[in-house]
Amino acid sequence: MSSVTVILRADVDGLGKRGDVVSVSKGYARNFLEPRRLALPATDGAMAQAESMRRVRSIKDAKDREAAEEVARRLVAATITIPVRAGEGGRLFGSVTAADVVDAVAEQSGIEIDRRLLVLDEPIKELGSFQVPARLHADVEFPLTIEVVAS
Repeated sequence: MSSVTVILRADVDGLGKRGDVVSVSKGYARNFLEPRRLALPATDGAMAQAESMRRVRSIKDAKDREAAEEVARRLVAATITIPVRAGEGGRLFGSVTAADVVDAVAEQSGIEIDRRLLVLDEPIKELGSFQVPARLHADVEFPLTIEVVAS
């Protein structure tokens, strides 16, 4: 099996990020990457373009990391309170999901975050204080303190 060197024009899961120079099989490049405009052949002119793509990506990544760190600084000090209906022994009628946590964060702090950035393995089903990990960026992960109280 022969391979060819291509430059990625977009992020491709399991292969690389925009601007990366990768070696893939000819068939993969010809039948998947190039028709979908995800990659272009690695010529001398394209290599200069790839370097430009990598520079732009690193600048954008640095800005995204700074923004994520600022949000983390504001939220790590805050305790988000979620009032819910509860029965005997602190058991909830229903549960608190990642969407509920995101709504409470937006309401109480004014910060909008994506629910997929919260690492809530299973919904919260009892009253109490919980640490919910939030991953805003590849380098920025912090615990979000959630207080589930009876309403």
